[in-house]
Amino acid sequence: MSGGGTQNSLRKALGSIKDTTTVSLAKINSDYKELDIAIVKATNHVERPAKEKHIRAVFAAISATRPRADVAYCIHVLARRLAKTHNWAVALKTLVVIHRALREVDPTFHEELINYGRSRSHMLNMSHFKDDSSPNAWDYSAWVRTYALFLEERLESFRVLKYDIETDRPRTKDLETAELLEQLPALQQLLFRVLNCQPQGAAVSNFIIRLALAMVASESVKIYQAITDGTANLVDKFFEMPRADAVKALDIYRKACQQAERLSEFYEICKSMDIGRGERFIKIEQPPASFLQTMEEYVRDAPQEQHVPSPPPPEPVKEEQPPVVPPPDLLNLDDPATVASSELDERNSLALAIVPVGDQQTAAAPTQANGTGWELALVTAPSSNETTSAASKLAGGLDKLTLDSLYDDAMRRNSQPTSYNPWEAAAPMNGPVMQAASHDPFFASNGVAASHNVQMAAMANQQQALMWQQQQQQMMMMTTPQFQQQANPFANPYGAAAVHPYGSGMPPPVQAYQPYPGYL
Repeated sequence: MSGGGTQNSLRKALGSIKDTTTVSLAKINSDYKELDIAIVKATNHVERPAKEKHIRAVFAAISATRPRADVAYCIHVLARRLAKTHNWAVALKTLVVIHRALREVDPTFHEELINYGRSRSHMLNMSHFKDDSSPNAWDYSAWVRTYALFLEERLESFRVLKYDIETDRPRTKDLETAELLEQLPALQQLLFRVLNCQPQGAAVSNFIIRLALAMVASESVKIYQAITDGTANLVDKFFEMPRADAVKALDIYRKACQQAERLSEFYEICKSMDIGRGERFIKIEQPPASFLQTMEEYVRDAPQEQHVPSPPPPEPVKEEQPPVVPPPDLLNLDDPATVASSELDERNSLALAIVPVGDQQTAAAPTQANGTGWELALVTAPSSNETTSAASKLAGGLDKLTLDSLYDDAMRRNSQPTSYNPWEAAAPMNGPVMQAASHDPFFASNGVAASHNVQMAAMANQQQALMWQQQQQQMMMMTTPQFQQQANPFANPYGAAAVHPYGSGMPPPVQAYQPYPGYL
């Protein structure tokens, strides 16, 4: 026990030394030395209430007649005092100075204090404060934290209500529904902080705490009166409210009933502590439960508001991309006619095959292959004969002379025995029969049709021979007028005794030849 007392005495001595040192420094270095000395003495480490003259010196520095710089400096010193101390007496006495300034100084101090909290950290935030120097100091620290929360909520209610609930009369009796739904929750939150200020443990018997609690209890009376007037006003408007406002009003009414019961208990504790001696605490009356039930039924049966659906957000405008212009087709590769022609060429590659003809003698006789020379000649008739007259040409680009020679050749081959040996020599009908095997080295392959390339080459040779023969006949017709009278232009120009190059089975010449009807 003696050890605890010695430690407590030592702490008090150290606290006194700190206060003396602070006052000495303020006298030397501070421009506001009188204000600094008054603040230090009003919030010193002595565990008893501050002297009234020091508190009044502080109030004089923050009055409305003083420059705003002096008020801001005083608030700054008080905030620094709260932030640096770890002693419950210094913290509690500083909060008491602030609380009394809110009650006794003009409302400009409220505004300066709110502005200071916005520009810096909240000076009344004491949630982390503790003094663990002794078990009693621990209980005192707990009450200091709840007291700081009450003062902070008091400033918040002033910001919402635009007036001080202690110094001004309540105005909730004449408010409209929207203002009631805003101000009544703020007042109920402030009353909630009042109810939490019930001291516990050693804090119940501390004299400084009892003085501060007396101020809180006296303010609770006006807070409850403002809530009661506002609740009565809200009930009068309740059955005319839309459902959304009625739900909020019902929550406020329920909370008012609960707080009324707790406030009755709080007043009983204050009476037991002999707090508020000489003051009357109001009598709390609970509203009838039937009325609360009627309000709940109205909220349950109230019609729902028809919310107009908000228009859907506009769809994002899609930027149209410019059409991609393909590069110009200079070679007509995409022409449908060109594509069709290429496909036709692929399907008829054999028919359109071009066999190059080497340097051959124009006097060489055309080679026949499988008796199809005149059909192929019809397909591949020469188109480069510039000497033939355009008037003598028929359909397909062939003239009458070419047709005559083709038909004569066909009649001759039909009248003589078929021979597939191009090397067989022409002989008269009454001559000795030659053995094919002794003269034809390719006798074994005569029964097999020649390949396509050989047929095309033979056709080209035949065409070239026909062209040469036509040129010779035209030259003879131009030089000999009597030759134009002959009926057969393909008669033997060398005389009757000459051997016919195509055998002796040639039919007699036709005197009056009519062309094939299909070529007229």
